[in-house]
Amino acid sequence: MPYHRSAIAPRTAVVVGGFLTALGQKLAERWLTLLVLPGALFLAVATAAHTLGQAHALDWRLLVSRVTGWAEEPAASTVGGQVVLLGAVLAAAAAAGLAAQGAGTLVQRTVLAADWHSWPSPLRRGARALVTRRRARWTSTVARYHRQLDNDALALARSGRRADPGVRHALHRALLRVAAEEPDRPTWSGDRLHSVVVRLERDHHVDLPLVWPHLWLTLPETARAEITAAEQRLTHASTLAGWALLYAPLTMWWWPAAPLAVALALAARHLIRNATEAYAQLLEAAAHLHVGDLADQLRIEHPGPPDTALGDSLTDRLRIRTPPPR
Repeated sequence: MPYHRSAIAPRTAVVVGGFLTALGQKLAERWLTLLVLPGALFLAVATAAHTLGQAHALDWRLLVSRVTGWAEEPAASTVGGQVVLLGAVLAAAAAAGLAAQGAGTLVQRTVLAADWHSWPSPLRRGARALVTRRRARWTSTVARYHRQLDNDALALARSGRRADPGVRHALHRALLRVAAEEPDRPTWSGDRLHSVVVRLERDHHVDLPLVWPHLWLTLPETARAEITAAEQRLTHASTLAGWALLYAPLTMWWWPAAPLAVALALAARHLIRNATEAYAQLLEAAAHLHVGDLADQLRIEHPGPPDTALGDSLTDRLRIRTPPPR
């Protein structure tokens, strides 16, 4: 039976309408979860700080009395006034959420510190001092770790029995708490991501910043989804640190905001480190598993797993060359 476009159009409209409705609901849920609810909590704490102050910090009866008085105001007792008040609260909560996300972006850039060499002079000097101190700690710890490796190997050669690995493992954990590779950033998280670049360049001659945009396009959907999810977890953890920054000024008017800000900062630090570790592992794994696929796409012959020859070939193929002067 022949079909007509007029018969298909209503079905298409229904499908598109259903898709847009579902998309709108999803966006509304994310807007409510990521911006409005945390923002509403922040507004509640800010209201308590403004109402109680330091002198009556824990006087909840005073807070309830003040809020009840505001609710009984004529402007808040009408339907129109309530609608306006609700809209203002939602707008203020969303604005606070956007401010926390902006602060979180700043926190993430500071924690990863990829561009610390271009920071303003005072910040750059502080970052350089941190790098120097972390590098000294790492050098001392790695020297102790390798001495323990030599001692364990010597004990095995002399007695034929393996030494207790507990000391060696403890030293290795202490080394990783400083950095996975020799520190080059002022923070642990920055060095953890930088260590992926260092290892791939040293062991396989793969220039990850150069190769990554091309490698991303060849990754299977599952790999890209995992990496994107890890990156989002890092962003959410940084936003939590942004909320800690917003709560911190409230402590000047209301001291109970201090433990809340400290708790958020400690939780954000833990989550940022975990998210950075997962993100770094996925980046390194993706490069190891799929750089050969990129070479196939570029028609580069290679013997199998990533090796230095393959890395050199990829770098030579993808490097942007500066045109000669005329």
